[in-house]
Amino acid sequence: MRIRYSTAQNGRPIKKALVYTRDEHGIDISNVDRDAIRIVERLKTEGHETYIVGGAVRDLMVSKKPKDFDIVTSATPTRIKRVFRNSRIIGRRFRLVHVYFGQKIVEVSTFRSLKDGPTSNTYGTIEEDVLRRDFSINALFYDPQEQVVIDYVGGVRDIRAKKVRPIIPLGVIFKDDPVRMIRAAKYSASTGFSLPFLLRWKIKREGPLLSSVSHSRLTEELFKIINSAHASSIVASLENLGLWNHLQPHASKLMRSDPIYREKYYQSLRELEKAYQESSEAPSGKLLSYLLRDYLDTIIDWSREPLENFRESLSACRSFVIPMNPPRIELENAVRLLFREHGVAVKKARTFEKGRNKEAVPEGTPEGKLAEGPLAPIDGGPEGPKRKKRRRRRRKASATQEKGTPVENK
Repeated sequence: MRIRYSTAQNGRPIKKALVYTRDEHGIDISNVDRDAIRIVERLKTEGHETYIVGGAVRDLMVSKKPKDFDIVTSATPTRIKRVFRNSRIIGRRFRLVHVYFGQKIVEVSTFRSLKDGPTSNTYGTIEEDVLRRDFSINALFYDPQEQVVIDYVGGVRDIRAKKVRPIIPLGVIFKDDPVRMIRAAKYSASTGFSLPFLLRWKIKREGPLLSSVSHSRLTEELFKIINSAHASSIVASLENLGLWNHLQPHASKLMRSDPIYREKYYQSLRELEKAYQESSEAPSGKLLSYLLRDYLDTIIDWSREPLENFRESLSACRSFVIPMNPPRIELENAVRLLFREHGVAVKKARTFEKGRNKEAVPEGTPEGKLAEGPLAPIDGGPEGPKRKKRRRRRRKASATQEKGTPVENK
């Protein structure tokens, strides 16, 4: 083990970080994404301090292959963009760079400063940036070129102790960003690490802060949960901490009042995990359908007319998952898949007029027989009025042209 020092104002060296070598941290370089390694090597060649950071390092430390790799560097976004042509700068308050490799995206950020407080969006040094991170297990820096892990906050020690410990003081960590409560529960469930007593107490007390978070951010976090191999354990952790009531209030209420529904709900979550493990590229709406299956069975009468049933179910499911706000196509496909499980197939009708919403019609409807009302044909056919064609107005010739005098070009 090596030690990284910095210099104090009086000129004396100060111990800043522990540097763990390959034999000490045990990371298998074959689990590191090759494109992430190329980005680190290229930026270091350009003279910029650069590391893989965050959850990827945590997963590598516990012998898991990370799904995503984030990179942090001393280079500014403009400089990163010049180095990588296959990149795009995003963000308004604090700008990040997405480097594209086909469908894969590697996010590269610049070290952030603390001089303007915890919400500062100015650039800084690695010593400042590490203190901006939420938990010690996510604040490790890995250099794949030298194969060393740099630890400023005791993250390696906490990983070995299997503990989730916050870096930011408990008095402000969740007030600054309530979503950190969801992440704490998620990290604990996915790694098997414990949450210290004071951290659990603070989360239970400040859970209502999640009501101030935008629906788009909550939707993003919920999609991360259902797109994971630990959905049931994460939901159980959130429920124990009193957070699931703020994320899925309707489902949480049913789970508390109906033990049978609760058992079915967790069974669906376990099936969701299995579906994700079998194929992480599931059809659109497939994973979302597992959250809706048991609720749909409690409200629907399968003997009713399919089209009307589908419309009412879609509206009910939209209300059921609030504050989650999934894309309409995802929700439609999820409900359609659940109908198909009961032998009722519905599909989208043709769009007859520009700007008109697509509706679902029963599968097997004869092509010539279309739905009545808003789906009635409007562009001709035996039942639809024909539109009048607009005549093209001919342009009148100017007086000089009529006399045969040529017009000069201006």
